[in-house]
Amino acid sequence: DTEADDLVFVRGGTFTMGCTSEQKDCGSDEKPRLEVTLSYFYIGRYEVTQKQWKQIMGTNPSTFTNCDECPVENVSWEEVQDFLKRLNKDANNGKVYRLPTEAEWEYAARAGTKTAYFWGDDPKQLKDYAWYFDNAPNFQYAKIGLKKPNPWGLHDIYGNVCEWTLDQYAADSFSKLGEAGNAYAKSTKPYPHVARGGHYDDDPLMCRSAARRFSDPNWKQQDPQLPKSIWYLTDATWLGFRIVRPLGIPTVEE
Repeated sequence: DTEADDLVFVRGGTFTMGCTSEQKDCGSDEKPRLEVTLSYFYIGRYEVTQKQWKQIMGTNPSTFTNCDECPVENVSWEEVQDFLKRLNKDANNGKVYRLPTEAEWEYAARAGTKTAYFWGDDPKQLKDYAWYFDNAPNFQYAKIGLKKPNPWGLHDIYGNVCEWTLDQYAADSFSKLGEAGNAYAKSTKPYPHVARGGHYDDDPLMCRSAARRFSDPNWKQQDPQLPKSIWYLTDATWLGFRIVRPLGIPTVEE
């Protein structure tokens, strides 16, 4: 099924985005905390798999290619946009798919919680919900859905592979989003974009709901082409994505 097989309905609402002042080891770019109101949307229960990518794109850019039910990885932000464009064309049913905004991703990951992780602040339970540095099989990602889901039914929202979001990254994103009425940070340049959730080689700190990562040209430094291709990602074997479908049909501007 090219609809990424399984979507979870997420009721809209208001939540606090960012790291709470009580939590230790917050990144400076996770503040100030921001009240965000979101509309209803659907989000992938799982990360997009290599099988699903091949169904749409015909090729598999992943480094570890012997696992159809593993997440696709090594995909650039621009390449994901091409995948989504083709997915939307193939859907041909009025549905529109895209990356989650950074706010949507965190809202879905938190699943109504306000703590560092969706079960609390103690990282010891991470092993039950995520593949990360301490338990990743063969020092790489695993098949989707093997770990317990979060309270809203999302698997591998922490760990396994880090996940692209729609937003352009800025260290002061939350201040700017507050001024803009909680809109997403529109992409205007190739770097940097926000990735969330941590991956199989991360420590628990990067697998928190509020943890942010931003893309860098070094993620494709082994690309032999000069100038570097916007499509060819060679150094991010830990980076994938999941999809979102808005409840309503977006406007032309959106």
